Amino acid sequence: MTAAARSRMVALVGAALSGALFGGGLVVSGMTQPARIIGFLDPLGGWDPSLAFVMAGAVTVYTVAFARIRRRARPWFDVRFHVPSRADVDPPLVIGAAVFGIGWGLGGLCPGPGIVAAAGGSPAALGFVLAMLAGMFVQHRLTRTH
Repeated sequence: MTAAARSRMVALVGAALSGALFGGGLVVSGMTQPARIIGFLDPLGGWDPSLAFVMAGAVTVYTVAFARIRRRARPWFDVRFHVPSRADVDPPLVIGAAVFGIGWGLGGLCPGPGIVAAAGGSPAALGFVLAMLAGMFVQHRLTRTH
């Protein structure tokens, strides 16, 4: 195996382990249950604050990890960091955020928890993931520039 192939393999294993850790965290925290999300978004109907605690924990871990990672000269599994350079807010961003928020509020799932719940056998989550993939396909077709 070449050094480049070994590097790609290590990166894929790292990504798989990170994804498994993220999915496990979603299951343990209950974020794959749409009722939890809808309960958080409904402050007048028996508000469930658990999502706020999960988000606070995630932001804390991210803040500490990002500060440590930024001190590195380069990432472990790539030649450079890939940090977004755009800071503008354009109509596609606003429309995409609105569609995401409406779908999240109506269905109680976003992509990460939806995929984890679908992998766990939830028919509703499987429908969500299929609809999400269809939406991604349509968006790709509509915005293709070549």
